[in-house]
Amino acid sequence: MFYNQNEFDIRLEWGQMGVEELSPISDAVIIIDILSFSTCVDIVTSKLASVIPYKWKDETAIEFAKSKNTILADFKRQYSNSYSLSPTSLQTVKKGEQIVLPSPNGSSLSLTTGETITLCGCLRNAKAIAEYALQIGKKIAIIPAGEKWSDGSLRPCFEDLIGAGAIIYYLKGTLSPESLTALSAFNCYKENLLEGLMNCISGKELIARGFENDIILAGAFNCSDGVPILQNGKYISG
Repeated sequence: MFYNQNEFDIRLEWGQMGVEELSPISDAVIIIDILSFSTCVDIVTSKLASVIPYKWKDETAIEFAKSKNTILADFKRQYSNSYSLSPTSLQTVKKGEQIVLPSPNGSSLSLTTGETITLCGCLRNAKAIAEYALQIGKKIAIIPAGEKWSDGSLRPCFEDLIGAGAIIYYLKGTLSPESLTALSAFNCYKENLLEGLMNCISGKELIARGFENDIILAGAFNCSDGVPILQNGKYISG
């Protein structure tokens, strides 16, 4: 009972344990994985295509996509002629396509929220997501996915903290200290979001690998009015 922030309207907790604590007592859950799951989902669903989350980035994703008769996004972020976990690669998605998106962070969390209405938020759609969530109910769970260290443990990361704060900025209701911390971080960087993304650990890693454009896409604040909502195991435009 000490961990679910139940006395507040807007609650925030990281990763899988955050979902388990907050989802059952919330009207809506917002999954945030800025670099890159949430950004990919926004881009795909804004084109009236859909995303099927899949939690394993391995060969099992190939058989899963075949069983669903859908398109598999390459589970290695790369530039190629096909879709991948690079948001840049998904800009050419066509209306009606169904994309299986393997992700141990955003996908895994999306698939464990139970019956609670689940949305996918990022910097691109922060205002739209917040406004939609408030139409659902007053109790809102914010779940930044975080990244993983080499041993598999959770690494709370700058980009998801800022993304959470960006959505909280537009929400109404009492804020838990955890939510207020994310809001404060966002307020600190809201005038130079892209600079922060470029210079954080995850951003520097992506730049070194040649994916600077993915960061630019992720940092396009409120460029989208899309609201990806999870229905029957896939994110569609709400």
